[in-house]
Amino acid sequence: MEDHLRKWRLILGQKADPGETVAMNEEMQGMDGVLEELYDADEDRRGGLGSSNPKINRWLGDIRRYFPTDVVQLLQRDALERLDLEQMLLEPELLEAVTPDVHLVATLLSLKKLLPEKTRDTARQVVEKVVRELEKELRLPLEQAVRGALRQSERNRRPKHTEIDWHQTIRVNLKHYQEELNTVIPEQLRGHGRRGQSLKHVILLVDQSGSMAASVIHASVCGAVLASLRSIKTHFVAFDTAVVDLTADLHDPVDLLFGTQLGGGTDISKALGYAQGLVTQPRDTIVVLISDMYEGGQAKVLLQRAAQLKHSGVTLIGLLALSDEGKPAFDKETAAQLQALGVPVFGCTPGQFATVMGKAIRGERL
Repeated sequence: MEDHLRKWRLILGQKADPGETVAMNEEMQGMDGVLEELYDADEDRRGGLGSSNPKINRWLGDIRRYFPTDVVQLLQRDALERLDLEQMLLEPELLEAVTPDVHLVATLLSLKKLLPEKTRDTARQVVEKVVRELEKELRLPLEQAVRGALRQSERNRRPKHTEIDWHQTIRVNLKHYQEELNTVIPEQLRGHGRRGQSLKHVILLVDQSGSMAASVIHASVCGAVLASLRSIKTHFVAFDTAVVDLTADLHDPVDLLFGTQLGGGTDISKALGYAQGLVTQPRDTIVVLISDMYEGGQAKVLLQRAAQLKHSGVTLIGLLALSDEGKPAFDKETAAQLQALGVPVFGCTPGQFATVMGKAIRGERL
């Protein structure tokens, strides 16, 4: 019961217990102090926290002392938003004290033009640390999914009798089982794969508006992994109201991220138009549109170009988010209109992206 009361006391803050009736040990008092600084400070104290580098440094150290890493990252994020501490990122000493995560990288990228010379190297080190950790986590599953899908996608769709892969043919035609005949009607035949792998073309169209910051970071890492595979030709195109082809920077996702410009408007139709110009072999091309679908350009043109890509044979996918949360806020009307055209539209986590790409390469329904 006492532990339960102490937890609620920490959650509700000092104002919930003005008489200090709930006893807390030294560690809990320390936790209470740092939470008070962040969530219950008045305007004067907010200004005070932001004006003294030693005080900010102490606070950053204290939250690492009392809380696990995931909570530390959440508290830092709230501090940036609630206490207007973006200025702490302009000081290399303070930046070195921050626990890096995707949201911190997004903030640094949005501030990159404001960073003083003395902070830029530190900022780049922070971005690189997060990117390398993401790359380590995502590379193997993405490589395995893509390579496996490429092997399976090389099939003979019109096999001779001696070339039929009966196991695959039965599997894809199970839905055509005829109970009265006690057999499967093979509407689609599958032949054994040919040696070698065909070149697939993946075009990542990445919305770099402010709300898509986390998706931009994950897309950059995934794009770099795809570009390292010889059987995948990868384009990385960032867009807001303008379109920027950053494919030349895919060799280094850190350079790629510093080439993006977070914030601004959104012109999806222009991005799709640019993608159309990149397509040379439609049936071997996958266009992944990563956007919350809030179109600032011409919605009618967006849908026309999406329909043209689909009609040409391109596999077009709409990812509403590529983030750990995987639950985006998005324009439901535009998403529904794209789905009506046969474009799958959904949000996914970076870990699920490998599965998405594998299915897209194999031509499976998403």
